[in-house]
Amino acid sequence: MSKLMNAKEYEESLRKLNLQVYMFGRKVANPVDDPIIRPSMNAVAMTYELAHRPEYEDLMTTTSHLTGKKINRFCHIHQSTTDLLKKSKMGRLLGFKTGCCFQRCVGMDAMNALSIVTYNIDKKYGTRYYTRFIEYLKYVQENDFVCDGAMTDPKGDRSLAPHQQKDPDLFVHVVEERKDGIVVSGAKAHQTGAVNSHEIIIMPTITMRAEDKDYAVAFALPSDAPGITYIMGRQSCDTRKIEGMTIDRGNMHYGGHEALVVLDKVFVPWDRVFMYKEYDFTTQLVESFAAYHRQSYACKVGVGDVLIGATQVVAEYNGADRASHVKDKIVEMNHLNETLYCGCIACASEGHREPSGTYLVDVLLANIHKHNVTRFPYQIARLAQDIAGGLMVTLPSAADLASPEVGRWVEKYFKGKSDIPTEHRMRILRLIENLTLGTAAVGYLTESMHGAGSPQAQRIMISRLVNMEGKKTTAKELCGIEKGDHLS
Repeated sequence: MSKLMNAKEYEESLRKLNLQVYMFGRKVANPVDDPIIRPSMNAVAMTYELAHRPEYEDLMTTTSHLTGKKINRFCHIHQSTTDLLKKSKMGRLLGFKTGCCFQRCVGMDAMNALSIVTYNIDKKYGTRYYTRFIEYLKYVQENDFVCDGAMTDPKGDRSLAPHQQKDPDLFVHVVEERKDGIVVSGAKAHQTGAVNSHEIIIMPTITMRAEDKDYAVAFALPSDAPGITYIMGRQSCDTRKIEGMTIDRGNMHYGGHEALVVLDKVFVPWDRVFMYKEYDFTTQLVESFAAYHRQSYACKVGVGDVLIGATQVVAEYNGADRASHVKDKIVEMNHLNETLYCGCIACASEGHREPSGTYLVDVLLANIHKHNVTRFPYQIARLAQDIAGGLMVTLPSAADLASPEVGRWVEKYFKGKSDIPTEHRMRILRLIENLTLGTAAVGYLTESMHGAGSPQAQRIMISRLVNMEGKKTTAKELCGIEKGDHLS
C-alpha cells in the first residue's frame, strides 16, 4: 500500500538521508535542523500537512492512474485538464499558506515531461525508457517522495555548445558507459529545495545536436547517492535566521533555498536512465518541461496574496488606509495578481492529451503566463514598498526593541496608530521586507524573473507558437486584399 506521509514523517524521512551539504565553507552535519535550511524544509512539509486536511484533500491528493491508490498530487501524472486546473489551484494555495517557494513543483513537472518524451522516444527507436520511467514513478508514488527536478547546467561560455566548452563538466554528461549503467559528471545550478528532496531527476538544459549526444541524458538518482555534493546558495538576510529574535526574519516559519548540485563521477544504473544519446528529443523534453513549469508559477499568485494582505495591514497600521491613492494602489495590486491567476488557469483549461496519455498545458498560454510573471510581481512589490514607506528598510532590529537602554525609544517613535502595538507594526514591515527584498524575494521576485527560463526564453516561444499567418490572412480577408477587390 502506498504511503501518504504526513509532515512529521516527511521530516523523519530526511533524517535518514546521508547528504553531503556545504554552507559558508563548512559541512552541514544536520541539514534538517540547521536554522538557515530549516524554514525551507518547513515549507515542503506543508505540502504533506495539507494533504491530510479534509478541506484540501481534493486539491492535494488524487488517485494514481497506475495503481489506483491515493497519492499526493505532487507525485501524479496529469490525466485530464481537471488535473491541470487543480495543479494551478494547489500552487496558489501553497504559496498563500507559506509565503514562499514550497519546492516540489519542479520534480512534478519533470516527471510529467518525462512521461511524454520517454513514450515518444520508445515509439521511434524501440527503446524501453517509458517502461523504466513508469516503474520509477510507481516507486516515487509508493514512498511519497520529494523529487528535485534538475535542468539548469552552469553552461560556462554561452556562445559555445556543450561539446565545445573548455571544461566538459560545465554541462552534465556521460563520462563512462558500463554494462550495468553509466557514470556522469557535471553540476546543476539553482536547484530549488534540493537538500529537502529524496530524489534528483536530471534532464538536459538545452537542445542538443549530434556532436553533443553524450550530454543528451536524463536519469534519476537518490539524493544521497555517492558522488553528489550540495553547496548552498546565499540569500539576502539569510543569517537573520540564526539570530535569537524571530521578528527580523519577516516570515517566521517558512522559506526556500537553492543549491549547486555537483555530480562527481556518479554511477547511474540502467533502470534509472530515461534518455541516453537521443539528442533529437532534447528539444521536446526541454519545451515540455518548461511549459509545465511556467504554469507552476501559480505559486506567485499565492505569495502575491500574502504581500497584498500585508500591504493592506501596514496601510491600516500607518493610518493611511482611507487615502484614495492607497486604495487605488491596492486595487491595482489585486488586478495584477488576479491577471496572473487568469494565465495559469487558462493554459490548464486549454490543455490537451499527448500520445502517452499525459495531459500537457497549452504551451503558448503557459509562456504568456510566465512572461507576465516576469513583470507583474515586480509591480506588485513596488506598490507594496510605496505604501509601506521607507521604515521598511531603516527599522532598527528586534534586539533594539527589547533593549533595556533604547527599547522605550523604539517603542515610542516607531508607533503608528496609537491602538496598534509597535511590535505588530515592526512585524508586518519585516514581512514586506522579506517578500520584496529579503530571503523570500528570491522565491518571489528573482525566481519570477529567471525561474523556468528568463523573459527572452518565453518571447522566443511566443514568437514560434503564435499563428501569425492566420492573423495576417484574416486581416487581408477583412479589408479585401485576399479577394483581389479593386477600387470601384
